[in-house]
Amino acid sequence: MIHQRDVSLPNDPIFAIRLTLIAVFGGRDCSAADYENAGRLGQLIAEHGFGLICGGRNGVMEAACRGAAQAGGQTIGILPDDSDEAANPWVQIAIPSGIGIARNSIIVRACRAAVAIGGKYGTLSEIAYALDLHIPIFGIGTWEIPGVRAVSTPEAAMAGIIEELDWKSGQR
Repeated sequence: MIHQRDVSLPNDPIFAIRLTLIAVFGGRDCSAADYENAGRLGQLIAEHGFGLICGGRNGVMEAACRGAAQAGGQTIGILPDDSDEAANPWVQIAIPSGIGIARNSIIVRACRAAVAIGGKYGTLSEIAYALDLHIPIFGIGTWEIPGVRAVSTPEAAMAGIIEELDWKSGQR
């Protein structure tokens, strides 16, 4: 089931579905454990009816998109480049921003909650944006920063997101 924020009447010529997006932050280069956690998180995001937004490249981003897409979910990648050529194969909607790592602010602005898995300075910048904008953020093996809720599993991150957003059967 897709959780909807706004839906036109089905007999309207335009039928719009707006997904609540969950961001996944993490590096292009990651450990096998981070890749596995990201894939499972992507799957959970899709199974709970959320859309997934990320930087759209390799590593954690690819694994999360793969997990979401294979579970029937929607994936969006905000790419740093002028083209979509660097998008991982699991990104369904690739948006080339042409603004480099400044695209991290777009990813954060578009989400209702976020999970950081591993990562380096790009992930740190996404965390900083999320904290500044009061976006709930959970971390699995990432930067230990006040405000980032450390969890050990994708399941714990998803439980925290659901609790934080007070998610109930498609209502927000």
